[in-house]
Amino acid sequence: MFIYYCKKCKIEKKIEKATLEIVDGKVRTREAKCVKCNDYCVEAEKEFGGFPTLIRTEPTLKKK
Repeated sequence: MFIYYCKKCKIEKKIEKATLEIVDGKVRTREAKCVKCNDYCVEAEKEFGGFPTLIRTEPTLKKK
């Protein structure tokens, strides 16, 4: 889930599916348009939690 907020109106918007498009040479999220001021919202910064640890369990990896 993405959390966007409008800098002008201070409205927070939660988006589950995002469609990216290029508007005026910038990559924008189509669903992140503010309903009041018709300007694009920006994504709220979230804390980086690191990369996930993946353990591969395919049988071909155990033959080494």
